[in-house]
Amino acid sequence: MRVAMFEPEIAGNVGAVMRLCACLGARVDLIEPMGFKWGDRRVRRAAMDYIDHVEVVRHADFEAFYETLGKGRLVLFTTKATQSAYDYAYRPDDVLLFGKESAGVPGHVVEASDVKVRLPMRAQVRSLNVATSAAIALAEALRQTGTLPR
Repeated sequence: MRVAMFEPEIAGNVGAVMRLCACLGARVDLIEPMGFKWGDRRVRRAAMDYIDHVEVVRHADFEAFYETLGKGRLVLFTTKATQSAYDYAYRPDDVLLFGKESAGVPGHVVEASDVKVRLPMRAQVRSLNVATSAAIALAEALRQTGTLPR
């Protein structure tokens, strides 16, 4: 299973997702450009020493990332979807995609996605933090596929 971040803007969120994926055994795909320099100390501060236990692959742009999907399905998490992320049947080769913090993903990325799902939340609020969303989504996907670490 892979977690992909489309043009992430906040170094701390990337670090938190890296730590999450180190703990749960998923690869992280970072789709550039990013809103910070890769060597930003805030990435390491959030990822801590877990950074040494996660596979991170950086992609120059969405097209370069898309070429790496193989048979994996691209599962876009978006507040605009109608299907609940809990009603979707995940597979171990799925790639869970999260948009940039300020704007999500552009139309061509939405169109390239195999499925669009949302994390249900109260109507009075706009969205969850991207790292929190990734944690909820990855845990559910791994639970469904029987691949949660023991």
